[in-house]
Amino acid sequence: MKALIEGVDFYYNEEGLMVLTEKYHLERGYCCGNGCKHCPFGYERVSEPRRSQLIEQQRK
Repeated sequence: MKALIEGVDFYYNEEGLMVLTEKYHLERGYCCGNGCKHCPFGYERVSEPRRSQLIEQQRK
């Protein structure tokens, strides 16, 4: 497993949580189903109704 680079693969948000970047997700190559903020795969593995809610939030 490759080492994650802060500011490239992830950053920390205001609540102190680690947020994975779109770059990281694209390199991984698939949606993990956790509803990640920068998911470039349209939340394809997230169950409804959460998937629809995340897509709506992303549009705002």
